[in-house]
Amino acid sequence: MSSRDVVVLSVGGLRFVTRPSTLQQFPESRLARMLSNEDREFKLVNGEFFVDRDGNLFSYIMDFLRTLQVSLPTDFSDFQRLQREAEFYELHALAELLGHEHLLKPRQEILEVRFFLQEAQAFFRIFGSCSSTVEALAEQITVFTDQQLGQSWNSPFPSQKPLVPLPLERPSHHDMVFQCGTDFSAGDQLVARYVSIKPDTRKLINGTNVLGLLVDTLLGDGFRLISTRTVWSGERVECYTLERMRRPAG
Repeated sequence: MSSRDVVVLSVGGLRFVTRPSTLQQFPESRLARMLSNEDREFKLVNGEFFVDRDGNLFSYIMDFLRTLQVSLPTDFSDFQRLQREAEFYELHALAELLGHEHLLKPRQEILEVRFFLQEAQAFFRIFGSCSSTVEALAEQITVFTDQQLGQSWNSPFPSQKPLVPLPLERPSHHDMVFQCGTDFSAGDQLVARYVSIKPDTRKLINGTNVLGLLVDTLLGDGFRLISTRTVWSGERVECYTLERMRRPAG
């Protein structure tokens, strides 16, 4: 590339290389005016523009110019300092966004698993504050059913015949309901429901085992368990609450 294809900036001792078009995203900004030598704050030294400002914060400004989105680390706290830097460069759109600090901070995503065990059956209800997470989890979970005569049922493992997958109940976009275990239906038929949770390939019938696999899957997906409690509403229901941090849309 020729020297006219790229611009080199030295900001607070950190070196940045970019295209002129990136700095011209906002023509009214000082960075855009810098290219035409209209701002004496920026000194051209040995082919590099020298800027006596915070270089670490400037990396976030460069990211904004390249993507037109505000992407900050989950533990970022210097909103006011970064806003001052945006005002210095006269990037008014970025400064205004940073003024709404509460919109840029990562939000907690909550997932609640309710588990009810009744004799040989286990019932699950999962509620999530983020509908896309619940949708993705619903695609991982499959319930299979198997029916045999009661007197021939002597194993907790699936029979050799193909199992029939059942759709999960979805009361809303934010929750799902399913169950596993065994139950007698009309005609002395023993109905067994197995649960499989991808990427695990096992088909589990024991509710406690399903609960353990479900929690392990969520922990592997970035959630952390923050509380467990027993809900009494006529029946003993165990409630597991998990959370993870997620960034708001850019």
